Amino acid sequence: VQLVESGGGFVQAGGSLRLSCATSGFTFDDYAITWFRQVPGKEREGLGCISTRDRKTYYADSVKGRFTIASDNAKKTVDLQMNNLKVGDTAVYYCAARYSPCGLDLWYDDWGQGIQVTVSS
Repeated sequence: VQLVESGGGFVQAGGSLRLSCATSGFTFDDYAITWFRQVPGKEREGLGCISTRDRKTYYADSVKGRFTIASDNAKKTVDLQMNNLKVGDTAVYYCAARYSPCGLDLWYDDWGQGIQVTVSS
């Protein structure tokens, strides 16, 4: 299983970024793919999960209404669209995968290497 994040970088508060998680090595159509983030010294936080089988999504309250997760089953990618970004969204963002079910817990088998997102005021 391989997961590779892309699309991170610098953005001003109020702006948007789109992260992408490219996947390979597993049956994409029946997996749970989740986006997490982590700030140094804090626990990794689950943001949103998508079930690639039925494309149902689940979000943490902290990002609900601002972040949207979507999968492209043909390309085997999962994107995280982040709008109205805040300074507090600055973190390293990870995607993770496991065979169902979807969830924002940390019990995932496979993780990407992470990508930095920095939001400036």
